[in-house]
Amino acid sequence: MRLQERYSRWIAKRRARVWRGQDVPKGDKKVIRGWVFYDWANSVYQLTIASAIFPVYYNQVTRNGSDFTVHFFGIPIINTVLYSWAIAAAYLIVAIFSPLLSSIADYTGWRKGFMKAFTWFGALSCGALFFFDKNHLELGIIAFTLGTVGYGGSLVFYNSFLPVIAAPEDQDRVSARGYVMGYLGSVILLVINLVVVLEPGWFGITDPLLPAKLAFLSVFLWWIGFSQITFLSLPMYTFGHRQKGLSVFFGGYRELRTVFRQLKHLRALRLYLVGFFFITMGLLTVMFMAPTYGQKQLQVKAEILIATILVIQLIGMVGAWLFAKLSGKIGNIRAFIITIVIWVFICVYAYFIHGLAGFLVVAVLVGLVMGGSQSLARSTYSKMLPETEDHTSFFSFYDVMEKLATVAGTFVFGLLEALTGSMRNSILAIVLFFGVGLGFMLVLLKRSAATAS
Repeated sequence: MRLQERYSRWIAKRRARVWRGQDVPKGDKKVIRGWVFYDWANSVYQLTIASAIFPVYYNQVTRNGSDFTVHFFGIPIINTVLYSWAIAAAYLIVAIFSPLLSSIADYTGWRKGFMKAFTWFGALSCGALFFFDKNHLELGIIAFTLGTVGYGGSLVFYNSFLPVIAAPEDQDRVSARGYVMGYLGSVILLVINLVVVLEPGWFGITDPLLPAKLAFLSVFLWWIGFSQITFLSLPMYTFGHRQKGLSVFFGGYRELRTVFRQLKHLRALRLYLVGFFFITMGLLTVMFMAPTYGQKQLQVKAEILIATILVIQLIGMVGAWLFAKLSGKIGNIRAFIITIVIWVFICVYAYFIHGLAGFLVVAVLVGLVMGGSQSLARSTYSKMLPETEDHTSFFSFYDVMEKLATVAGTFVFGLLEALTGSMRNSILAIVLFFGVGLGFMLVLLKRSAATAS
């Protein structure tokens, strides 16, 4: 207790010295501009590393003809099983530690410090992928896992800055600006990398693996370089608003427990969150594992696969707009249910397809519902929250559930492939995830209709 009291006094002195006891002003254009730029900086990880070039490169260097078995620290395992479990491990780490670190950041005001640490952690890990080849499998998997931890961890603190720097009436607009910047930045870098991958001869490159390695290095440089604009703009410290008597270290976990207890009295929100968990298990597993499925199971060429992922991003923007319009006419829950039905069709269709034509059809459909389903999931949740001033705790609960759903989905996907030897069988699990989620949403819709009448 004495140690925590001394720590608290030291923090109070630092606050007073840096900010002279005043809160960070909201609506500062320079601060908001810097915050928005972080989406431009870090979204290249999600598109280049998690979705496009790294999965393709990983499959190339971890297969030997028709043999997909690799040895990770001497343990034989199917390459895509190892890949899916690496994703699960990364998001499990973020889910476990984000409440702890968020609680410390809320109390100490060190949001930017934690955000910078995760940024360097993730970006350096992406840079380390430059040295990943078939002789350094362990390095590649560890670097990929840590890069994912850095990406997910930095977003926890990035998102927490929004209510600090923007007034409630401006937060939707500012958040949308960040989304647009992230989309533009990630597409621009992927196009540049795609040119190098498709036409290495233009740049005097003869090593077939070098274009992908340069893409990993470009993510490191882009992420670190542009994030400096953000770090120069955001305040060094932000005051926390810790409740009296709440532990500086375990306050985040207690807040999650408090939300969990409130859900006992909020049946509609409870139904939604259970359905959301299963839907997210399917949705994010598809987003992470689709490139490896296309290349490994359907034999889609690497350059076509990367170009298709780029097209999916463009279709995704249109899809998000279409479903936003649709939700305005028929309501969020009905529009969300339509996206889930399409997801079920996509997965069933993907189970039976063979070759490029079927994959392209799946890609178009995924692009159509990808952005729409994600945006509807969050906006529907926001509209269902009870009358409370503690929206941060409810969204922390939402974020942890999303990460745990990613862990469960990718782990089960890899487990089924390990047990059956086929990625096709893992798709059946995704169909089940979406089916269970759809059932909960239909019950919620029926209950909402009964309440309205």
